[in-house]
Amino acid sequence: MTVAPPRVITRAEVEDFLYHEAALLDEWKLNEWQELLTDDAAYYVPPNDQLEGDHRTTLFLVADDRERIRQRIIRVLDPNCHAEFPKSRTRRLISNVRIVARDGDLVTVAANFVCYRYRRYERIREYVGAYRYILRCAGDSFRIKERRVLIDAHELGTLGSVSFIL
Repeated sequence: MTVAPPRVITRAEVEDFLYHEAALLDEWKLNEWQELLTDDAAYYVPPNDQLEGDHRTTLFLVADDRERIRQRIIRVLDPNCHAEFPKSRTRRLISNVRIVARDGDLVTVAANFVCYRYRRYERIREYVGAYRYILRCAGDSFRIKERRVLIDAHELGTLGSVSFIL
């Protein structure tokens, strides 16, 4: 029996997926965003001095498994969540999208980003860095198995809390 080769994945397909994800996050459609995740998804924001660190041995800003992501979304969407009420306005710009590896149905993707955060009574915050994804092919689209946010800032204190999903 002949096994069909895996479908060809283009950068444009990956870009469209990342742009869709960014739009969901900017529009605070976190429940819809959550549907993009695999059941074993992970969301990591490592410290800026250990970007390639392991969340099991390094203190990360965020190291959420699927259940913690679900709980984070419940908390941040609650009107009693003072850290995000009223909700921040964000605008993500994504560039330099690259497919860096493929292993079966998993695709490793890198991209650069700038996320502008506007919050009442605060100065504009700019988060600059890189995204690293492990995407699982799902039909003609993808689901997020791992999302790693690498923040470029040398000093994180001036960025304020990262109560939203970066």
